[in-house]
Amino acid sequence: MLPTTYSFFTGALAALYAVAGLFFLRFWARTRDALFVSFALAFALLATNQMVLALGGLEREEQSWVYLLRLLAFSLIIAGIVRKNLEGRRR
Repeated sequence: MLPTTYSFFTGALAALYAVAGLFFLRFWARTRDALFVSFALAFALLATNQMVLALGGLEREEQSWVYLLRLLAFSLIIAGIVRKNLEGRRR
């Protein structure tokens, strides 16, 4: 893939992650549900991950520290879901 095409798609993906994070932040403001904060933070981390990939010019992302941002984002999603499920059982 051409470098400009790769950068374009990486930037578009970063923007879409940021938009998704803002939607979850808006849902959190309306409901004050902690699950939405987890998702908003996770999507912010995924957007940051894509921006670093686009601007950093890393050739193999799976062998760099940038992969840890994605791991943290998915860990936040899993923790939010587990917390929400445990809250439901207590009621």
